[in-house]
Amino acid sequence: MTAARAFLGMSHSPLLGLNPIAPAVNDELQSAIAAARSQVLAFDPELVVLIAPDHYNGFFNELMPPFCIGTQATSVGDYLTPAGALNVEGEAALALATHLMDADFDIAVSRRMQVDHGFAQSLQLLWGGLATPPVVPIFVNAVAQPGIPRLRRCRHLGEAIGRFLDGCPKRTLLLGSGGLSHEPPVPTLDHPDAAVRERITAKRESSAAEREAKMQRVKAAGMALAAGNTSMKPLNPEWDRRWMDALASGELHALTGISEDSIEQDAGLSAHESKSWLIARAALPAHAALPCPLHYYRAIPELIAGYGLMFMHAAAAPFSIGHHEP
Repeated sequence: MTAARAFLGMSHSPLLGLNPIAPAVNDELQSAIAAARSQVLAFDPELVVLIAPDHYNGFFNELMPPFCIGTQATSVGDYLTPAGALNVEGEAALALATHLMDADFDIAVSRRMQVDHGFAQSLQLLWGGLATPPVVPIFVNAVAQPGIPRLRRCRHLGEAIGRFLDGCPKRTLLLGSGGLSHEPPVPTLDHPDAAVRERITAKRESSAAEREAKMQRVKAAGMALAAGNTSMKPLNPEWDRRWMDALASGELHALTGISEDSIEQDAGLSAHESKSWLIARAALPAHAALPCPLHYYRAIPELIAGYGLMFMHAAAAPFSIGHHEP
């Protein structure tokens, strides 16, 4: 019999714990994160398939795969996230990569993956650090066109992962970390400064001074967005609601019908991170009968995040908390 499987979609923000937000909003957010942690710990996963992006800390334009599985992975420890090795299940990662290749789904494999807060923050919030159940890390490019994978391909990857897990005897959590609507100051190759274009192209470790400058720049952008005195793209709660509702209902075709250009136009350049949720959700049965015991959302401009949490598991008890915006 196929082992139990659960899905957790979880936004991340490098500004969590750095930029101040209203006490009532912070209390609500922390309660929702605690609820997600409670659901995950009660599920007690024996394996975590973690799908997440990177923000030019491990993957660069000199070689940017659409997807990559890591047999080892190390967190750089940016912002307030822990540095060090993830507890990667290397044999499971290789087995999944082999399964995908045999299924005609070409995928990159990294033997020394380097990741940032996109991977580490969710592990930190759920387990307090990097001492977690065994993890299979899967990188998805969400920053560098034209190699950002399209919605249909993301759904197909999730479904292929699900077929692999059909033969896995371990309780598995599919964890999608990223999104929803947001457009932080992540540079692209269209940037007018040649030094910036080089920094996001050539793979190298950032200096402490560079990381500090980046953190201050992003913090200032979040506070400017919250103050409403910026040209930054605003958050889009309506887009986020439609995204989460489609995942909750299992109507994944409603997402794969969205145009790629409209993602950036309506939800922001970094809304492609939301594809991590689609991949993870597609590894579970797609039908409306699947319960969604945790469904939380709030737009938090100080974090430059349409912040969402969604947990789905057939055996979970009904649970709802906090603020669910329309």
